[in-house]
This record gives sequence, structure tokens and C-alpha cells, in this order.
Amino acid sequence: MNTVTRPRILVVGAGFAGVDCVRRLERKLAPDEADVTLVTPFAYQLYLPLLPQVASGVLTPQSIALSLRRSRKYRTRIIPGGAIGVDLKAKVCVIRTITDKIVNERYDYIVLAPGSVTRTFDIPGLTEHAFGMKTLAEAAYIRDHVISQLDLADASDDPAERAARLQFVVVGGGYAGTETAACLQRLTHAAVQRYPRLDPGLIKWHLIDIAPKLMPELGDKLGRSAQEILGRRGIEVSLGVSIDKAGPEEVTFTDGRVVPTHTLIWTAGVVASPLIATLGAKTLKGRLAVTAEMCLPGHDGVFALGDSAAVPDLAKGQEGAVCPPTAQHAMRQGRKVADNVIATLRGQQMQPYVHKDLGLVVDLGGKDAVSKPLGIELRGVPAQVVARGYHWSALRTNVAKARVMTNWLLNAVAGDDFVRTGFQARKPARLKDFEFTDSYLTPDEVRARVEGAGIDHP
Repeated sequence: MNTVTRPRILVVGAGFAGVDCVRRLERKLAPDEADVTLVTPFAYQLYLPLLPQVASGVLTPQSIALSLRRSRKYRTRIIPGGAIGVDLKAKVCVIRTITDKIVNERYDYIVLAPGSVTRTFDIPGLTEHAFGMKTLAEAAYIRDHVISQLDLADASDDPAERAARLQFVVVGGGYAGTETAACLQRLTHAAVQRYPRLDPGLIKWHLIDIAPKLMPELGDKLGRSAQEILGRRGIEVSLGVSIDKAGPEEVTFTDGRVVPTHTLIWTAGVVASPLIATLGAKTLKGRLAVTAEMCLPGHDGVFALGDSAAVPDLAKGQEGAVCPPTAQHAMRQGRKVADNVIATLRGQQMQPYVHKDLGLVVDLGGKDAVSKPLGIELRGVPAQVVARGYHWSALRTNVAKARVMTNWLLNAVAGDDFVRTGFQARKPARLKDFEFTDSYLTPDEVRARVEGAGIDHP
């Protein structure tokens, strides 16, 4: 008997890019046309822009974790783990499963959408003492931690300890850092009313960034508006400043200030997943250099997109321009890559990715927001309507939309709850404990492992 093997399509990553790619493949491919496999540690797509609202308790974690198994045409095989290396010549992806088992997965076509990890620098104590804001576990953990600082400060009779526990430092003046500081400040401001022994004046939030402007992508006017909103709330914004060193009970700024604190949240940008470094391919500022069709030059059947790929931004019309690592680009790139994979399978012409940026939204909590849809500058309630309307419409499933809308309405009517859910054990967890960036192989280790498994290079 002749056994016909269907082409194997392997998608790495279940972020905006990877999930939209898989969904498009499921809809457009015939059941017997190809096998689709997705590599991801979790069987959900995380709606990353709403993480600060999970950290502040406005939204529940489940509401922004969109199950991958709800698709009506669900037929993708999911490998629960993370890709830690790829041998492009042998067409093998090395995967570490959630049980730490290492497996070699063959493919005919691979779509690399591993996303990004938190960008860190060689700052003493940073990875040991800072929290990140990149995963659902981190957001839930930070909420527990912030509330625990209020509990511990309320119970303490030491004025110095009480003051230190009520100071919070957020590094990063981009969207993630600004929204995180704004949302968590609202949480502590509301919570302190339930702690009669605490002086509200002791609660201090610091937002710092080495850049000279807050969220420069929004433009000068909206950036200043956001800074004014934060200032009115009592958040001290320091620009042109970063961290010199971090300790368990204090943080030293580069301008010499020493801030006693037990809470350092690091959101100073992202870099491409370490998986990209295992390929031995050309990169552009750490992101994989690809064509406008999102193909890797010199390697048939290899596609890359999202945060880990430097996709040319043809809509800008500027030579060398690449798409920013935003959700709106990642989702559309995912669908375009799926179309190009199918076109390759069927011997058809691939199409380049072109998308004009729709604008930016920043939700500062409550009635405060700044937005720039289609170049129109908005502030206050109109900006908030646009921001939440955009996020709500971008949620992939109706179940997620219903949960998020219910959470928003409930929070608006009933206010916040200040309950620790148990994520914070006696042993603290920090930045280095959540993203597992030390799990990846080197190109030589990938090659040795593939050859050791008896897989020949063509």
C-alpha cells in the first residue's frame, strides 16, 4: 500500500500572530490537505494589552485568556511546551514540553511567531528583585504582591518599613508601564480607604523612563496629557532616569536617588524571543530579517512574523521601515502568513503584507485615557470609549467579550475587591522566574541534538 503523507505545518507561538495564522489555516485548508500543529505552553491566547487591568483587579485572569479549543473548526494538534531551537536544514524544531521532556518535531513548513520577552539590562539586582508584566501569571502575582504590601504596612509598627512598603516603582514609560502604573495606583488609592491605620499620603508611585518623553509614539500633546493625568493622581513621573541598582528593600535611580521600596515593576521594552538566536539567520536589531511576504530568505517553507520578525512596513513608504510590535500588526500578519503558506502549498503566488497603522489607545483607568485613532487626538471619556471599544472588539471569542464587558460593568458599579488569591507563596517570585529565558539552546546544541537523534541534514 502507498501511504500518502500530508504536508506538516508547524506554528510556533500562540500570541496574536500565531493564533490568527492557525485559525485562518483551519478555515481555508481542506481536512486532508495538510496537518497543522501548534507549539505553546498554554492552550489559550493571552490578550496582552489588558494585562494591567488584570494586575489591578478590574478584569479576572480568565477573561483575557482565550481558549484555543473553542474554535468550531478546531483540528490543530497542540504540543504543550515551548520551542527552544530550530534546525532549518534538517527541518526539525526542538521542543521542551511542560514536563521538561525534550522532543524533536519535524515539519515541512514552519511559521515562527514566538513573540518577545522582557528586555533587561546588566543592572545589578534587576532580574533578582524586579517583577515583569508579560505573562498572565505575572499580572496575577503582582496584584497579590501589591495588596500584600498594604496588609504588611498596616500590620507594621515600624514607620520605616511602613513607608518602604507603600512606595512602588514602575520602570518604562511606554504603553505597558504607563497603564500598569495608572491602573495599580487606582487600586491602591481605592484600597487604602479600607486600611484606617494607613496614611494615604504615604502611598507613592514612581514612573521612570530613560527617554525624554512619555509615550513618544502618541505625539507631544497626548504624551503631555497622559503625564498631567498621572501627576494629578500623585504619580511622580521622572524622565531621563533609569535604575542604577536594585535590592530587596530599595532601588537606586541613575540620578542618585535611593527609594526604599519592596516593589519594582520592570516594563522597559521587549526583545525578540531567544528562539530567534538559535536559527543562525540574519537579524535586524534582534528580530529575524524577512521579506514583505514574511518568508526567511534562503530557506523554503520558513515564515516569521510578529514581535520576533522585522517585517517591512510597506504602508509607510520609507526604505528600511519595519512594522512595530503591536497587536494590530501581529493579527493581520498572522492571516497573511496563513494565506501565503496555503499559496505555497498550492503552487500559487504569495502576497506581501501591507497595513496602515490604525492608531494607538492608552487606557489609564476610570474615565482617564488618551487615544489617537486614525490620527485623531482624543482625551478623557471619548478616548476611553475608543480604547475599550477597540480592545473589546479585538477579543476573538464572544465568551471573552461577554466576560470582559461583565467585569467592566461590575467594577464600575461595585468597585474593587482587595483579596489576595494565593499566588504569592512565602518564596517570592521575580522576573527571572516567569519567562524561562535560560531554557534555549545554542545553534550548535540544536545541531548536535538533531544529529544525535539520527536525523540527517539534506
